[in-house]
Amino acid sequence: MAVGLAAILSVGLVFLVLAAAAAGLLLWKGPRNAVVGGLTGLALPLFYIAYLNRGGPGDVCRSSSGGQTCTEEYTPIPFLVGGVLLFVAGFVIFLMIERGTRKAPVPGR
Repeated sequence: MAVGLAAILSVGLVFLVLAAAAAGLLLWKGPRNAVVGGLTGLALPLFYIAYLNRGGPGDVCRSSSGGQTCTEEYTPIPFLVGGVLLFVAGFVIFLMIERGTRKAPVPGR
């Protein structure tokens, strides 16, 4: 879903529809741990955007076979921090769910 939002002006709408269908399937079929995995998985596009902007902020020029290409890049820090926060939040929620599952009494015993 994060990739769909990042690319909303081009192919993002297709990604958003696919992400909504996958999220619906996870909520309908999968255990609740799968939803937490989806939260953690949202960190991956943010890490990728941070990696793509690793030379920023500002204009970054690179040599190519046809000369030199320059692009304006954002600062990667907000994307990196957002990715780390999502990853850690998903991991902590997963641990809390697992701890609650182990402590819960089994019905019928």
